[in-house]
Amino acid sequence: MNGKKQKKWLLAAAVFISVFHIVPLYLLASTSFKKDSDLSSKWVFPDYLYLDNFKNAWENANLGTAFVNNFLITVIALSLVLVIGALASYPLARFQTKLNKFMYVLFISALIVPPLTILVPLYQFIVELGGLNSYWAIIALHVTFNLPITIFLYTGFINTIPRELDEAAMIDGASRIGLFFRIILPLLQPVTVTVIILTGVTIWNDYQFSVFFLQNSEMATITVALSTFFSMFNNNIGWVAAGSLLGMLPVTILYLFLQKYFIEGMSAGAVK
Repeated sequence: MNGKKQKKWLLAAAVFISVFHIVPLYLLASTSFKKDSDLSSKWVFPDYLYLDNFKNAWENANLGTAFVNNFLITVIALSLVLVIGALASYPLARFQTKLNKFMYVLFISALIVPPLTILVPLYQFIVELGGLNSYWAIIALHVTFNLPITIFLYTGFINTIPRELDEAAMIDGASRIGLFFRIILPLLQPVTVTVIILTGVTIWNDYQFSVFFLQNSEMATITVALSTFFSMFNNNIGWVAAGSLLGMLPVTILYLFLQKYFIEGMSAGAVK
């Protein structure tokens, strides 16, 4: 009986969480397909499809260029995060020296530092380096602030891989580098997918760094481009909603394809 009650409570919690996430998406879709002159409740989905909001958002926010900027920044930054994070996590997981333990704690402690708290000195530093309105600076920032969570996930996952695999490969004559790329790296697929989704979504949706360090309109990302629709005298809610739907499509499709591995990677470290 207790088991049945527990299942009911879990089901109720799952339904509540699902509704909690679906409602904002419903409101976003409802707004994006409505005309500005439509004064009906935001909770009522229109009985027509007004597609001019998408056209206006694409043209007026220059979303074509913004998508290219997002793609370049996300792909390059994510690739660097994956490579550096995986290479750094292997020795941290396998060699429990005092120095490695200290470095791991140092990396993890960076998770509690909100980027906005150091924005002023960070902005000054980037300006002095000449990195304002440049791809390399914004990519370096994303790599820096996403490495801690990446190292945390990779290190936890590598700890679940038996050390006997390392010993067997070393006996067969494999070097540490060869061991990592031939044995360990292929086993990191689930957690790699997790990192791709978590970090990729964070970088793709970034606003706090992009709005300060990419001030040139030709360098604007999707979030910054859509923010231009809000001003003191004009708020194009329909355009913003339509643009937001377009902007979320790539990461949504990515998650739908990789969700199986995402859940596996998230739970792997906890299983041990």
